[in-house]
Amino acid sequence: MFLGQYEHTIDEKGRLAIPIRFRGELSDGLYLTAGVDRCLYILTHASWQTTAEAVANLPWLNPDARQIQRHLFALATHLVPDRLGRVVVPQYLRNYAALTNDVVVAGLSNRIEVWDRTAWEGLQADFIERGPERATALLEFMGRPTGGA
Repeated sequence: MFLGQYEHTIDEKGRLAIPIRFRGELSDGLYLTAGVDRCLYILTHASWQTTAEAVANLPWLNPDARQIQRHLFALATHLVPDRLGRVVVPQYLRNYAALTNDVVVAGLSNRIEVWDRTAWEGLQADFIERGPERATALLEFMGRPTGGA
């Protein structure tokens, strides 16, 4: 399970050091792809298989499903960290996520997200501002009680 957030840099060669706490689960390789929120996703082999199967089984006659399939698969790459735990993030993925040198690597249970540090800080500020209303709306969407007396 991936937890926590870590501030890292992408060097001039496009290399990103995977946080030490995450390296054990990724030492044999990882899948890197474009996320849906203008970030990058890092997935283990098992998480990639589960996600890839679900997306591949979407009805390809649906235009939204095709677009998600294109997004996930065409932008994905399999990487193996070097002996220092680094991977080279392809330029097209750095461009997609608008990554500068300063990034945040965030563990989100079964995946890792890589964000431009400024974008991540904006997300955090937005959540501080709107988090409670978003949580309430999500619970209502899920048909669960939102609390109260």
